[in-house]
Amino acid sequence: MVETPPEPLGPLSAAQFDDLVAAALDRVPSELADLMDNCVVLVEDRPPEDAPDDLLGLYEGIPLTERGEFYSAVLPDRIYVFREPILAICETFDDVVEEVHITVVHEIAHHFGIDDDRLHELGYA
Repeated sequence: MVETPPEPLGPLSAAQFDDLVAAALDRVPSELADLMDNCVVLVEDRPPEDAPDDLLGLYEGIPLTERGEFYSAVLPDRIYVFREPILAICETFDDVVEEVHITVVHEIAHHFGIDDDRLHELGYA
């Protein structure tokens, strides 16, 4: 049997991309999702001007491992997923689904205090 090549990536609306991020969040095991504290996930078209153009995601906040007894009354941590850089590196819809998942897991891991070296070892860099 001859394998059919994947369909090239066609137009993907912002709403469709948001749905992929929501689906990636749904794939996070409930044991971990329940431990996330004071954190929001946001989708932006592109990274901030002072960041590399090819940045796929960003975590801003205080990781759970660094919060002390005086951690309170603070704005939520933010996980950003950047749509345009992800779409730029993906050739198929399946590539987008996989890259969104990897990016979401990568940034959630930072919320839990896991650094880039460890994420690289785990295949989420």
